[in-house]
Amino acid sequence: MKVIEIWRYPVKTMAGEKLQRVAVGSRGIEGDRVVHVEDASGQVITSRSHPRFLGHRGSLDTHGEVMVDGLPWSSPEVAATVADIGGSGAKLVHCEGAERFDALPLLVATDGAIAAFGYDHRRLRPNIVIGGVEGMAEREWPGGYLRIGKVLIGVHELCLRCVMTSYDPDTLVQDKAITRSIYQRFAGKLALNCFVIEGGEIAVDDAVNWYSQAQ
Repeated sequence: MKVIEIWRYPVKTMAGEKLQRVAVGSRGIEGDRVVHVEDASGQVITSRSHPRFLGHRGSLDTHGEVMVDGLPWSSPEVAATVADIGGSGAKLVHCEGAERFDALPLLVATDGAIAAFGYDHRRLRPNIVIGGVEGMAEREWPGGYLRIGKVLIGVHELCLRCVMTSYDPDTLVQDKAITRSIYQRFAGKLALNCFVIEGGEIAVDDAVNWYSQAQ
């Protein structure tokens, strides 16, 4: 098995960026979901209720600054876009605490499960995609561990999917039948919620090994 894709989402709920190499720490991929959207009352809002956010892309520039569609996340232009989508008073907020994640810091998907899913895997919003996995083998991985070079990842559980999987990542057209199919065919769960035990750097083509006990 090997790493075939790495994804980072600097702005939670927006589209992310595909990487070749990245540092991984105790809170997942460096720079992942460090900015989120809050409404006027301070509540976090996402594309579950405001899917237009998926049409905008977060990234990091060469200095590690968060960008939205190529503009600094704190720029007036980006602020106007966020308010237009999220409503009056909606704004971007920087946060690097563990609370920025819905579940755990890493979402790992496998090519076997993606093939069984049968749709664009970007709908699943993975951080790491592992290739060379036979069929639905990922469903046997919870409770085990993934070793990628110096990085040791704990596999906690299968990820319960939400309505965001129903939106095409390019056109934003919704097809609720896709989300329903995940519940009908996979009991609502696809890909893996994971946590980092030992950090380091990972890159595309790095070998991946799964163990039932930490190695």
